[in-house]
Amino acid sequence: MNASVSKEPLDARDRPARLTVGVVGAGRVGPALAASLQLAGHRPVAVSGVSDASRRRAAELLPDVPLVEPAEVLARAELVLLTVPDDVLPTLVEGLVETGAVRPGQLLVHTSGRYGTKVLDPALRAGALPLALHPAMTFTGTAVDVQRLAGCSFGVTAPEELRLAAEALVIEMGGEPEWIAEESRPLYHAALALGANHLVTLVAQSMELLTKAGVAAPDRMLGPLLGAALDNALRSGDAALTGPVARGDAGTVAAHIGELRAHAPQAVAGYLAMARATADRALAHGLLKAELAEDLLVVLAADQETRPGGSGPGPRPGETR
Repeated sequence: MNASVSKEPLDARDRPARLTVGVVGAGRVGPALAASLQLAGHRPVAVSGVSDASRRRAAELLPDVPLVEPAEVLARAELVLLTVPDDVLPTLVEGLVETGAVRPGQLLVHTSGRYGTKVLDPALRAGALPLALHPAMTFTGTAVDVQRLAGCSFGVTAPEELRLAAEALVIEMGGEPEWIAEESRPLYHAALALGANHLVTLVAQSMELLTKAGVAAPDRMLGPLLGAALDNALRSGDAALTGPVARGDAGTVAAHIGELRAHAPQAVAGYLAMARATADRALAHGLLKAELAEDLLVVLAADQETRPGGSGPGPRPGETR
């Protein structure tokens, strides 16, 4: 949590007034946040959703809250959660403003990691109060998400005069505010996607390969290993590296690549990219000796040369291109 944010319980005088809450976009995020705000004493009054799945989510997490059109959500709510995909958000905001749905003094909160509050500028000009509150968590669209918000970090961007309100809302949802500058939002979001979204792909591929290798319960085998690796990485960073790349074991890496080519060619590119990135980081942090890295980098570069469009061997340790 940002050092400037107090962990003390909110004094009643510092808590935001109890607000009527609306949700535009009943995906996996919006209903969970609204349900969490409801537990803090706010009152969800309207939600919009198009697909059958979104309507089911709204019914499960926000029972008795009416499903209405987006403009009607804004007409009923003092605090509006705009929980739509990133690419849809700018157009949605412009459309709501152009139709006169946005009211002066209304809190408009979006949950996009990519954007700060600038995307809400059209609404700001209409008198709305803009907040960007991005929960750094994966959502399932079920009630378990409300529980997982406890201790969840939120990437927060807000005008100076709304910082206290933004902080209070996040804390009421059980989260911890982390202030992100407007210009840093894209990098912040890329970092989270790199760590969380790509992790899912790596784990799924690993389970598929273990299944092909005859492992009956790949999830049970991977669970303790991945849990320990994640914990060690969060505690120690690059010092947590283990395995054949960190050891400079070129023969093992070459054998891995050969097996993947034979049994899972779609996984080769990812393995090579991660092996090279791992080797580079291990070298940079003194975990892999340059003399041991020579053969390893030759293996990785040679394999790259065999692929269509390969760019040839990469630089040797200490060299640049």
